[in-house]
Amino acid sequence: MEILAFGVQSDEKPLMEKAFEGHHDVRCLDVFLNEDTAPIAAGYEIISSSVNATLNNRVLQTLAAGGTQLIAQRSTGFNNIDLQVAERLGLTVARVSSYSPYSVAEFAWTLAMAVNRRIVRASNRTRDFDFRLDGLMGRDLRGRTVGVLGTGRIGEAFTRIAHGFGMRLLGWDAVPNPACVELGMEYVEKDRLLAEADLVSLHVPLLPSTQHLIDADALRVMKDDAILVNSSRGGLIDTEALVVELRAGRFTGVGLDVYEAEAGLFFLDKSLEVVADDTLARLVTFPNVVVTSHQAYYTVDAVAQIIETTVQNVLDYTEGRRSENVLVPAVAKT
Repeated sequence: MEILAFGVQSDEKPLMEKAFEGHHDVRCLDVFLNEDTAPIAAGYEIISSSVNATLNNRVLQTLAAGGTQLIAQRSTGFNNIDLQVAERLGLTVARVSSYSPYSVAEFAWTLAMAVNRRIVRASNRTRDFDFRLDGLMGRDLRGRTVGVLGTGRIGEAFTRIAHGFGMRLLGWDAVPNPACVELGMEYVEKDRLLAEADLVSLHVPLLPSTQHLIDADALRVMKDDAILVNSSRGGLIDTEALVVELRAGRFTGVGLDVYEAEAGLFFLDKSLEVVADDTLARLVTFPNVVVTSHQAYYTVDAVAQIIETTVQNVLDYTEGRRSENVLVPAVAKT
């Protein structure tokens, strides 16, 4: 059987082909799955989608009409998939429940340190042989307070690094993580965390209950000189409200690896086009903001684990097994 994989980056393609070798053939496409590209999947029983795919009602209808039975998403998040429609159409949907938490946690710290120590600005200056230090002053993190919103596997990995820096640890989650408590983390209400933290990092999934978790009210509670990092999902932050606060001169730095309207932008080369997203255009102009294109997960270790799990999800489907990765069950063909 041949699997059709959408949104495969050039670095991922050899890993994908090697992982499927001896199991199934795989056809890798660099285009993302959306309403325009969904017809390409006609005749493919199994397709694999990437995190920036659009799997709404229309796309799912097209896939089902073309004979698709399994959607194997290569990500942990699945907020881009209309699961109710998929279930109604009899589609099986699987995801990657977990992969290396260190890739995202370490990148979140990369963003935090980049904005704290003005790394991007310093690098740009030295390229022009401007070696002044004016405007590059950062601050020690040791002894300061970090607030971690979401203390699952990634949040825990982030917390362990914060503990290594010698920071005071505040956490917010529905259920405390014993490993974080052992490190000395104090679990508090969200507003208290935001009010006391010098660095706030987001590590919660995007759900209806967490949409705009950091809204205008939450931003106003934060310290004027706080650092805000989001390496989870763009919809966790009300970006319009964030721009308002940045225009008012607030925050030492903001590091964003995700953006709530990133679909159709991130992972693509838009350098020769006029980007019509005014909010993003304003966001990237602030000297204390660093925006990257959803690359926190992008290490050879994490990507290899994601692909290995995706292959296993395909094998489980074709061999009639179920696993915790299945979001929407359906009867598999054998």
